[in-house]
Amino acid sequence: MTILNQPESIQQSDGASALPSMPREEGGPVFAEPWQAQAFALTVRLSAEGHFTWSEWAAALADELKAAANRGEPDDGSRYYHHWLAALERVVTAKHLCEPAAMLIRKEAWAEAYRHTPHGKPVELGNGSS
Repeated sequence: MTILNQPESIQQSDGASALPSMPREEGGPVFAEPWQAQAFALTVRLSAEGHFTWSEWAAALADELKAAANRGEPDDGSRYYHHWLAALERVVTAKHLCEPAAMLIRKEAWAEAYRHTPHGKPVELGNGSS
């Protein structure tokens, strides 16, 4: 498992306490997959760089979790980072940090790379994929 601690500035901010509960161990948030840690780190970084406030982020994630509940999805934590990623994509699009078409192209490139990666090997984008 990958464990990532939040930067001190985020840990101490009031906005971080507004986040819904997330899986935790003594050392901090716990991630079942590397992509979850990457999505978390990207969110923290974009907020720390001033692209959105932690309160804006907390509201976007809360909206995504509420929408999932309204769709009848179980609240067992198994899809927490899927919702996290959906909220991040929505915020990134709303803040004009990346166009939805560019995100779709990147997703498709990763899916293609995944399909062509032998089992047990790391998935990497090939040269020319950007």
